[in-house]
Amino acid sequence: MQHTPDIKLHLNWDGELRFSGAIDDTIVHVDGTSEIAPSPVQMLSAALAGCMAIDIVDILAKMRTPADSLCIELEAKRAEQTPRRVVSAEMVFTILGNVPEKNVSRAFEKSRETYCSVWHSLQPDIKFKTTFKLNQS
Repeated sequence: MQHTPDIKLHLNWDGELRFSGAIDDTIVHVDGTSEIAPSPVQMLSAALAGCMAIDIVDILAKMRTPADSLCIELEAKRAEQTPRRVVSAEMVFTILGNVPEKNVSRAFEKSRETYCSVWHSLQPDIKFKTTFKLNQS
């Protein structure tokens, strides 16, 4: 039985450390030097911040206390040695609106514990398989 993937990505090497392609129907660019596009780790950081922000906005709206605006600032620290993984990240959310503090706290708790799929995708139990095809010219 074959399954249909939830996400389909295709990247082509454009030279140097740059790639372009698509995630489903959305064009994407990745640059290992961060000169013309985000690096993979920058994209991961943006995905985490975006995922939590979407959760917070959605949860607050469902609590009938929607935010008027939301802004996120993220600062991440990477390991000095290879692999230069993210070792810490701090996000500051600025929320404007008539939103009770207890609702914001609850929204953060629900995002981190239950809903943020990016946060939960960083767990070490992910099944990760790689293969390759070699076409010699």
